[in-house]
Amino acid sequence: MNRLAVREFHAFEAGGHRYLYLVPSASVVRLDEASDAVVTALEGGPRAPGELRAALGERFGEEEISSAVEELVQIQAIGPAAEPRKHMLKVLPSSAVPLQTMVLNVTSKCNLACTYCYEYGEDRVGDVEAVSMPRFLDEETARQSVDFMFREAGANPIVNLTFFGGETLLNFPVLRSTLAYARRKAEEVGKEVRFSLTTNATLLKPEIVQWLIDNEVGVTVSIDGPKEMQDRFRVFHNGKGSYDVVLPKIRELLRRHTAKPIGARVTLTRQNLDIIGIYRHLSEEVGFQQVGFAPVTTANGRDYAIEDGENGYGLMLQQFQALAWEFLEYTVAGRRHAFSNVTETLEEIHKGVSKAYPCGAGVGLVGVATNGEVGLCHRFAGSSDHTLGSVREGIDGAKQREFLDRNHLANKTDCHSCWARPLCSGGCYHEAHTRYGSTTHANLHYCEWIRAWTHTCLEVYGELAERAPHVLERLGN
Repeated sequence: MNRLAVREFHAFEAGGHRYLYLVPSASVVRLDEASDAVVTALEGGPRAPGELRAALGERFGEEEISSAVEELVQIQAIGPAAEPRKHMLKVLPSSAVPLQTMVLNVTSKCNLACTYCYEYGEDRVGDVEAVSMPRFLDEETARQSVDFMFREAGANPIVNLTFFGGETLLNFPVLRSTLAYARRKAEEVGKEVRFSLTTNATLLKPEIVQWLIDNEVGVTVSIDGPKEMQDRFRVFHNGKGSYDVVLPKIRELLRRHTAKPIGARVTLTRQNLDIIGIYRHLSEEVGFQQVGFAPVTTANGRDYAIEDGENGYGLMLQQFQALAWEFLEYTVAGRRHAFSNVTETLEEIHKGVSKAYPCGAGVGLVGVATNGEVGLCHRFAGSSDHTLGSVREGIDGAKQREFLDRNHLANKTDCHSCWARPLCSGGCYHEAHTRYGSTTHANLHYCEWIRAWTHTCLEVYGELAERAPHVLERLGN
């Protein structure tokens, strides 16, 4: 055999063992002592098998070394040095991907005036069509949207319908009738439909909560934390804070709607980076079963944009990591932990997710605007530059293929050699468009952040494999 060299992987330690995240296959392996010794030797430079046996012969038998080499070649952790090291990229079939999730914008109107809301963000400036969009989804367009969803779902036995806004509950009559229509339609076509919605919780009433319970609707509440943080940006149009209004309504929702986890979705800004404090309040004091965080999407320079460096993304990373390690200890002890950012990443690692695209936008997921136009996702719904068709005419296959070809990971040269690309694939389209003016641009402003966060999640994954493997088994279900 020719001289051997290492291939593409990312190494990490867990439970006293060395693990490899194999980038081309997005798989995780634990190295035994012989395999670890072989990899370590080859990290110093290419060697022939005979040289490896000579270097490692005092510690391992010849058969043990040969077996380790064979296994490492098989999983592509090492390979012939003469072959160029290729950065393998995920390739998806060119045929259309059946629709899995439709995010239906039932209104673009909101009773809050959150300063950072992307409904009035940089990507909508000058978009005449977005400005003239109907503020409320009507009954006819809603039914057409449901029909579209089932048509585009193809052979998928389950489809997900998420109601979105604006403030979703402002259009509750259409929301209610649309869900009923979707249930009837699902029975006709022999599919299952699962429902969820996002709300700011200001309009929750006992009868609405009961409706959510009766119809098994999953709920995500947009909330930024304790009173001081919530009332900084999430205010009514008269400038009054919303915390005192939403808290009792949220508590009642959590008390009564127990069939499904109720999640909190927090928008992080420069002024709102006490992540651990926010988590403690929402999980331990309020009682959310899931708490997820996302940095605000905005152009650089806004007064609420998160800064680079230790006081911005660095501070955010430190607290994410602290909560991830806390999640590990809680989980090993059999206690619930609500930090959903870590559970979502662990699930992707366990399933061997390898993305050609950063998310499902345009590939299994679409956002429908109030006029029935089909956008890439809920953030682009109503943005005329990012439509894929309409619920009446269906998805424009040529436009969809052109978007997917243009935005494929293979066309993001900055990402080709990044070991974290299977889980990132360049990052959110909407953020790239807002920051850099194009969905095709990699989100370079948080590359170091995503690599550090992914490394932490890999370490947590490895520790779970050592200390609580039954938890990982649940992640695959």
